[in-house]
Amino acid sequence: MTAVTQAPPVTAAPAPAGRRYGVRPWLLAPLLFLVLAAVAALAPALLSGVDPLAADPLHALSGPGAGHWFGTDHLGRDVLSRVVHGAGHSLAIGAAAILFAAGVGTVLGMLAGLSPRYLDELLSRLFDVLATFPELLLALLVIAITGPGTGNVILAIGMAQIPNYARVIRAQTFVVRRSGYVEQAVTFGLRRPVLVLRHVLPNVLGPLPVLATIGMGTAIIATSGLSFLGMGPQPPSPEWGSMLSEARNYLRVAWWTALFPGLAVSLTVISLTLVGRRLQRRFEGRQ
Repeated sequence: MTAVTQAPPVTAAPAPAGRRYGVRPWLLAPLLFLVLAAVAALAPALLSGVDPLAADPLHALSGPGAGHWFGTDHLGRDVLSRVVHGAGHSLAIGAAAILFAAGVGTVLGMLAGLSPRYLDELLSRLFDVLATFPELLLALLVIAITGPGTGNVILAIGMAQIPNYARVIRAQTFVVRRSGYVEQAVTFGLRRPVLVLRHVLPNVLGPLPVLATIGMGTAIIATSGLSFLGMGPQPPSPEWGSMLSEARNYLRVAWWTALFPGLAVSLTVISLTLVGRRLQRRFEGRQ
């Protein structure tokens, strides 16, 4: 009698590390770039030890090289240092505008979702009217009323994005208020403020990280656009949009003065959009 040998069990190949932890390989590059941008915003000295405001007229409009990896601008300032330090201005303005929009939008959305029908209709029509305006155009309108400046730019961009958050939070509030645990809490006589803070608010905030990540990219574009028009941080502050504005007069002789801040804006927005879309797929239950 011959012995019957069993074939060894077939084991599946181990999944890549990124896939095991829920991160697609194509998402690593955007995440790494966002980490680099965050380091530039929080600790720019780690990436560049050159003063971004230090002018050197003798080396003005010098091309990229060993002394200045991104070249110099029309005043001889190091472009690499200005791009690195400019991340703090652009990202801070974008983040502050998103926090403002998310906070106000959450309050208005919940107010609409929990109010009587007439007030809900009034607020919903207001959200719809504001959403019909292009965000940059609405921001320009606010700037025209309030005037230029960093604080007013944050206010303008935040107000332009409020309808995006308010409409989503309103829809989430309708879902939560009809859920079983909220109806049960109402029957138990729980006071309305406690009900809203304990049961409604925590359960309507789920979409906010997705909206904030995608909206951050839009806010950075708006920040750069307003700064390009001279309405944001004023020179000599190294902000990406203002750098592009200064570089437009030297495109024929010094392309690098516009290329690198433009790349910083583009790559940051693309990275935020890719990460935001991935978060959206996970939130919706799609892998």
